[in-house]
Amino acid sequence: MSGAVDLSALKQPPAAPGGAAAAPGNHSVTEADFETKVIRRSMQVPVVVALFSQRSPGSVELMRTLERLNADDRGSWDLAVIEAEANMNIVQALRVQGIPTVIAVAGGQPLADFEGAQPEAQVRQWIDAVLDATAGKLEGDPNQAEQPEAEDPRFTAAEDALAEGDIAGAEAAYEAILAEEPANEEAKAALRQLRFLTRAQQIDPTVVATADAEPGNLDAALDAADVELLEQRPEAAFDRIIAVIKRTAGDDRTKARTRLLELFELFDQAEPFVVAARRKLAAALY
Repeated sequence: MSGAVDLSALKQPPAAPGGAAAAPGNHSVTEADFETKVIRRSMQVPVVVALFSQRSPGSVELMRTLERLNADDRGSWDLAVIEAEANMNIVQALRVQGIPTVIAVAGGQPLADFEGAQPEAQVRQWIDAVLDATAGKLEGDPNQAEQPEAEDPRFTAAEDALAEGDIAGAEAAYEAILAEEPANEEAKAALRQLRFLTRAQQIDPTVVATADAEPGNLDAALDAADVELLEQRPEAAFDRIIAVIKRTAGDDRTKARTRLLELFELFDQAEPFVVAARRKLAAALY
C-alpha cells in the first residue's frame, strides 16, 4: 500500500465534527487529531489505524481484539480507532472501500492493510509482520524531540509565493531551482503540479458534459480529463484520453498521447492505476 495513498490532505485537519460517535476504549482518533496521533506518531512507532462502524458488531469486535493485542504489546505500536461515518475525510484520504479496514502507518506512510473482521490469531500474525518490517527503522523514542528538517530557502520562497497567490512568482522560483539543478526531482514535480493546477482550475467543469456529447471534440476531451483529475478521478481521466487515442490519428493522436504522458508524470509511476493506464495506452497504440 505504500506510495498509493497520500496523507498530506490530513496534515491540516478541520475542527472535529460535532456529534461524533465514541470509539471503543481510549484510542479514539478524529480528523482533528489525525496528524498528531497518526502521522507524527508513526515517525516513532507503527500506528495501526482501525476504521469501524458502531452499526457492525463484527467491526466493533475487531476493535476490541486490536485493543487487547495493543495492551499485550506494551507500547511497541499505537492503535488509532476511527469511527468511519463521523470522519469521512479520513475514509476518503485512505481510499477505504469497506468497513472495518485496518491500515498500518509507519514513517508517515501507509505500509499494509486488511479489510473485514479477522480471527485474533490472524490479526496477531499481521501485526507481528508489521513490527518486523519496521524494526529499527523508526525513532522509537516518544520522548525524543522531533528534529525538523532543514528548509531549503529556495523552496520556501516558492511556497511563500503560492501562499500569497503569486502563481507566476512560484513558477519562476521553481524554474530558478531547475536552472541551478536540472535534476532536482522535487522542483520538477512541484512545477508539474503547479502548471496542471493553474490550467485545470481555469476550466469550466461543464466541459465534461460537452465532451461526452461531442466525442470528436478533442479540446473538450482533454479539458474534461483535467477536470476529472482535479476531482481526484485519475482512472476516468486516463480512460477518456485513451479512448481519444484509439479513435484518432496523426496530430490529434499525438496531442492526446502527449497530454496523457504529462498527466502520468503527476503521480508516482508505481501507482496501480498509472501502471494499468500505461498498459491500456500501449494496447491503444499498437
